Amino acid sequence: MGDVASNESVLGRAALSRARRVVVKLGSALLTNDGRGLDDPAIGGWVDQVAALHQRGVEVVLVSSGAVAAGMVRLGWQARPSAVHELQAAAAVGQNGLTQCYEQHFARHDMLTAQILLTHDDLSNRKRYLNALSALRTLVGMRVVPVINENDTVVTDEIRFGDNDTLGALVANLLEADALLLLTDQDGLFDADPRHHPEAQLISEGRADDPRLAAVAGSGGALGRGGMTTKVRAAQLAARSGAVTVIANGRQPDVITRLMAGESLGSLLYPEQAPIAARKRWLAGQLQVRGTLVLDPGAVKVLRDKGSSLLAVGVRNVQGSFKRGDMVACVDEKGMTVAKGLVNYGADEARLLAGQPSHQIEAILGYVEAHELIHRDNLVVV
Repeated sequence: MGDVASNESVLGRAALSRARRVVVKLGSALLTNDGRGLDDPAIGGWVDQVAALHQRGVEVVLVSSGAVAAGMVRLGWQARPSAVHELQAAAAVGQNGLTQCYEQHFARHDMLTAQILLTHDDLSNRKRYLNALSALRTLVGMRVVPVINENDTVVTDEIRFGDNDTLGALVANLLEADALLLLTDQDGLFDADPRHHPEAQLISEGRADDPRLAAVAGSGGALGRGGMTTKVRAAQLAARSGAVTVIANGRQPDVITRLMAGESLGSLLYPEQAPIAARKRWLAGQLQVRGTLVLDPGAVKVLRDKGSSLLAVGVRNVQGSFKRGDMVACVDEKGMTVAKGLVNYGADEARLLAGQPSHQIEAILGYVEAHELIHRDNLVVV
């Protein structure tokens, strides 16, 4: 994987030098100075590189970890707590310091920043997704640098290392970014754990959906099972919108500048396919499915072969509780997922319409919201 210079891989490195919009994710291991709080000089160096890209007309969005670690220092805590409410408190205290640090460094370049706190739910709800997209595009258009972090203070799941990798990929999807840079304290993805295998080789380039990459990350890559696994998954998600992903050591001198010049640093994971339409990009990245539609063989064939809309007549069974506009999965009679999409009718209406021709919708419901159960523009085959 590391020594094959395919046409796709060459184009992958070239894509970085041509990129006009990039998402840069900085991990907690980089941002904190050996547990002594935020590494202010290092942050200043990354900001200088981002500012240099801005001078060349490249739009940069930062996804930054570090709030919990910064909060622990401010609160005088020596050990990372395990209780979720204490982690949330540390994030709330530390986010102020993190934002202030970025603001001061960007001010040296007469650049403004904007703090944006998101959860994965914000990007899995269509209305909130569109609101986030509008705000981010406006900020980028105004030459403001968005600094995005997961909203750890209100997140209900356990705060886990690596969540911001996924968030970075979702932001790359959201903004149709050309590249996602995942900067960490390791040199990249290796074909074996270099801590136990001195002969381990850096995987310089590969296809994001190559199953061998997931196998390497899952068996204990450079950051261990959790860290590299989330990075490979993030690369796969980013690839769905056509973005290339690089996993690289953020402590290398001028790493952002050198990567964006096409230099062969870290592990570059490139997409197999060209970018898909914006709405389908969002659909492909959805994390929450609210219900399931079981399709007959004819409907499965039409979706796969023709990319058509899903009509009620092709639905055999409706499962789950969902509302109009929710994400649902479309499966065949064996339960294999065929597609995902935004449904035009709620679960109760869909059950009444299942197996019925479109011209009967008004007679059955008393109204017609749409002639399709899922319109093809809101449907992505998986």
